[in-house]
Amino acid sequence: MSGGGSCEEGGNSRPPERAPSTLSEAGAALGSGPLGWRMATQRAQESIYNLRPPLDEKPGKPPRYISKFRPSVKLEAEKNKAQWKTMGPAKAALPSPKNFLQKHSKEPKLPARKKEEDSKKLPALSVPRRTDHPVMGIHSKKNFINANAVAAITGLPKKPQPIYVDKRQGDKYLLETSGLVPKYIKKKGYGVTPKCVIQRNEEMTRAQKEYEASILEHLKKKALKQLSDEEKTSILQGLKKNWKEVYREFQSLPIKVDTIRQKLYKEKLESQMKQLEHDIEVIEKHKFIYIAKE
Repeated sequence: MSGGGSCEEGGNSRPPERAPSTLSEAGAALGSGPLGWRMATQRAQESIYNLRPPLDEKPGKPPRYISKFRPSVKLEAEKNKAQWKTMGPAKAALPSPKNFLQKHSKEPKLPARKKEEDSKKLPALSVPRRTDHPVMGIHSKKNFINANAVAAITGLPKKPQPIYVDKRQGDKYLLETSGLVPKYIKKKGYGVTPKCVIQRNEEMTRAQKEYEASILEHLKKKALKQLSDEEKTSILQGLKKNWKEVYREFQSLPIKVDTIRQKLYKEKLESQMKQLEHDIEVIEKHKFIYIAKE
């Protein structure tokens, strides 16, 4: 058995196959064709590390922006801040406790008086000064009682001031300022037209004449004819006569208008009357009427 086993082993035994280490060896083992190369490439890609899908890598944050002026700004801020670490500037002297705030110290003060103003003389006063003393010892021999009596006898009597009373209680008011005295009527210029009004009226008349002249010239250029007063009167009388005839026909209509023919006839008469009334009003309103020449 041992001999048979060894013979079997010696006849059928094969050395163990070695896995191809490179892609070229795998391709040679599977064949030299393109199929062999494709299978070798697929087998080489199949790996346990390729079974798990790769994780999505998150993009990292970009570096923080740092200004190139940062050192200079920082240095300038520290330099300015160092001067104000105490109450107020470091070099400022502390106020003296004797110079405390006094009453009315912040109120505006008047400027000092100049010497020129002091040198000017003050105006004479009607009231005597406090230092002035009256003149004493002057006696007059005038008899004031007799003088007053003579003045009262020989003087003219005082005219009473005109007044008026508006109530029974006796309330008195001055008559001159009351408006009851016709003093404005007695003025020299009362009732006379002012010069400015006369001038304005003349300007208006001149402007009206110029306007009428320009209208006449314009109408002459357009070959228009002005109706005379006789023609205007005859046309106006004819229009009024026609209106009376149409009005008489309108009055002769029945009270109750039922048929279509009567309604149309009534509307026709109303329109004719309105047109005649409009023409009459136009002729009576305008002083000058112009018509085109034939």
